[in-house]
Amino acid sequence: MVNRSRINRSTALIRISRITVLIGIFTFVYAFLLNGLFGIQVKRGEKYQEQASFTHEIAGALTPKRGSIYFTDKDGSRIPAVINREYPYIYAVPKEVSAPKETAEVVSEITGADEKKVVKSLSKSNDPYERITRRVSDEVAKKIKDKNLKGVYIGTTPGRFYPLEKRASQLLGFTSIADSSISSGQYGVERYFDKKLRGIPGLTKGDKLIPPKNGEDIYLTIDRNIQVQAENILDKMVDEFDAVGGTVIVENPRTGKILAMASYPNFNPNDYGKFDIKMFLNPAVESVYEPGSIFKVITMSAGIDSGKITPNTTYYDTGSVTLNGRTIRNWDLRAYGKTTMTHVIERSINTGAVFAEKTTGNDIFYNYLIKFGLKEKKGIDLPGEIIGSLGQLENDPREINFATASFGQGISVTPIGLISAISAIANGGVLMRPYLDASASPEVIRRVISRDTSRKVIGMMVSAVDKAGVAKINGYSVAGKTGTAQVPNFKTGGYTKDVIDTYIGFVPAYDAQFIVLMRLDKPAGAPHAALTIVPAFRELAQFIINYYNIPPDDISG
Repeated sequence: MVNRSRINRSTALIRISRITVLIGIFTFVYAFLLNGLFGIQVKRGEKYQEQASFTHEIAGALTPKRGSIYFTDKDGSRIPAVINREYPYIYAVPKEVSAPKETAEVVSEITGADEKKVVKSLSKSNDPYERITRRVSDEVAKKIKDKNLKGVYIGTTPGRFYPLEKRASQLLGFTSIADSSISSGQYGVERYFDKKLRGIPGLTKGDKLIPPKNGEDIYLTIDRNIQVQAENILDKMVDEFDAVGGTVIVENPRTGKILAMASYPNFNPNDYGKFDIKMFLNPAVESVYEPGSIFKVITMSAGIDSGKITPNTTYYDTGSVTLNGRTIRNWDLRAYGKTTMTHVIERSINTGAVFAEKTTGNDIFYNYLIKFGLKEKKGIDLPGEIIGSLGQLENDPREINFATASFGQGISVTPIGLISAISAIANGGVLMRPYLDASASPEVIRRVISRDTSRKVIGMMVSAVDKAGVAKINGYSVAGKTGTAQVPNFKTGGYTKDVIDTYIGFVPAYDAQFIVLMRLDKPAGAPHAALTIVPAFRELAQFIINYYNIPPDDISG
């Protein structure tokens, strides 16, 4: 008789053994899969994350859109000055390229890329992506496409486009590629507002994509219509007098708002690589020069505001004055006899400016130059601003140096520093911070002279315009002053035969809506500013009057 309990026990043991084997098998498989997942998620996680990041970056998913830059006109309309557009570029998938050397020859011939570098890129047989060029023209892209090269493709990438081309180029600046995808502002507004314009790149964290934050748009106070007109007049003036360069600034003296800023020579930021680096600097804020006789109105302001002279104060002009063994003569070599301070401004008499400074006193005169802001940056929202120098007055305070400073020689200013100082006179004696950001508010720096002094000096400037007649505009009071300064010889000392002509004028004189600085660098034959730059000022001033529909203020009838 069979023992059933023994059979049941054997059967149970067999079942347990089978279950144990199955558990072992499942455990091994699970361990194997777990180890694989660990390798994927941990060991290779960084690699796959980099690949994912690379893929998103290729698609532009991580790159923020750079903000645009706009000009604004008198009606508040927004005119694009800098925008983004898609530019073609050439890339390759090396593992698809069967003949790297032959392909590289064709690509290099069309694009101008270094053939050795292209061969090296195309020879990476397991590489899924190699960028061959950055931006190329539409014509180059079409030629590559027509060749139908295996493994060579055309992609598009965002880039900056400057619709006005050379217009306002030093003001706007340009961008260059800082890394694989993010452009960085170089020079001008592009550099100054770079942090706002560029935005914040996106990120990948594991399988998550954090999107980028696009850059902000910037709106400038520059009026496109005034800017273009100013540049057209400047170009014509440089050409007519065979000058090496020039600068124009138009400002609202009551607010400090910059309406136009232009310099010649300029460049095309769409193709900046073809231009000399020195053209990228903005002379309006990054160059200094001796201003010449324009400075006489600052000398008169100091004397009148300090109570040392009045517009009717007289002196006797013999045509020259000798100080510290050096003789100063009038620019026209004339002697005017008994002369008022107003007549000094009308005739731009050097000895009269020397008299006014000496009567005022060196310390008082110097302190007014400080008040006018000639030893400080103006704080304009542009990079690279520098300041002029009063060093000759500080390091060698002889009478002759204060005398030459009274008519704008031996000291230096920037164009933005000079127009800001004269704007204070036009603005009732209050110095304003010049600015370009249309979202900013006017900012008072300080009062420089009294309103009464301002009005008296303006009257002297109006008289100078009326007597000369060149800058006069029918129906309007115009305040202005010329300056013709010799260019220093930095190698041997003294001065060269070259000159820099400057004119600053504002309209209407007693309620200025705008002020214009025009500078012409080294016109051929060294003509006086009255012959070169004053007619150009009048042309631009007339345009702005018509553009703004400024009503006549002919107080003289």
